[in-house]
Amino acid sequence: MAIRNLSEFVEESKQQDRSAEAFELESSHLLEVKLNGRIWAKSGSMVAHRGGVKFTRQGMMEQGLGNLLKKAISGEGTQMMKMEGNGRVYIADAGKKITLLRLGGEAIFVNGNDVLAYEDGIQSDIKMMRKVAGMASGGLFNMRLQGNGVVAITSHYEPLTLAVTPEQPVFTDPNATVAWSGTLTPDIVTDISLGTLFGRGSGESIQLKFAGTGWVVVQPYEEVYFQQQGNGGGGGLLGALS
Repeated sequence: MAIRNLSEFVEESKQQDRSAEAFELESSHLLEVKLNGRIWAKSGSMVAHRGGVKFTRQGMMEQGLGNLLKKAISGEGTQMMKMEGNGRVYIADAGKKITLLRLGGEAIFVNGNDVLAYEDGIQSDIKMMRKVAGMASGGLFNMRLQGNGVVAITSHYEPLTLAVTPEQPVFTDPNATVAWSGTLTPDIVTDISLGTLFGRGSGESIQLKFAGTGWVVVQPYEEVYFQQQGNGGGGGLLGALS
């Protein structure tokens, strides 16, 4: 890599305005939020800010009784925060790649750990896959996002989107599953004979089966392996909450 002098480094790495949108990628790993009102972001994701910005952890009453009960069951989750005021906020999540999606009334499901931020016109709801009871500590959780506005999601490396059709269902590793279309409701399937290939933390294969018409996004990375019940819970989709 070529050595740059100080002025060259400052010029090449300085913040730039390329868009009037509220969400703008400064790089594939760093998101600038032009705040004029309220935006929701993952707690702990702020790396810098300027202007008059107030940060508030998501309140209990704002989450709704149903979401509170789901969090109580799992004992863990991804906490969101409100960013209010006028200014610029720069957010990131462990250097993961950021993808911006504009929703025009559609619904999508996202692994709770992979929700970085969304505009105020987006409604969120925690969803739990009940069929997993007894198979993994805490169950499986994700976030349903719907409305009009931009959503920022994250993935380890480049995501891959797979088409789901009635003739061609898609099976995924839950810990590599990032998001899927709101038209799909995945089933949880197991196959102990494939335990050495999937779900390495549990000794059996726990997979998500997507059938119908839609799409599913996966990443080339297992964020957190499943843990056996009694080992203290898990991560990834295991206990991923808003």
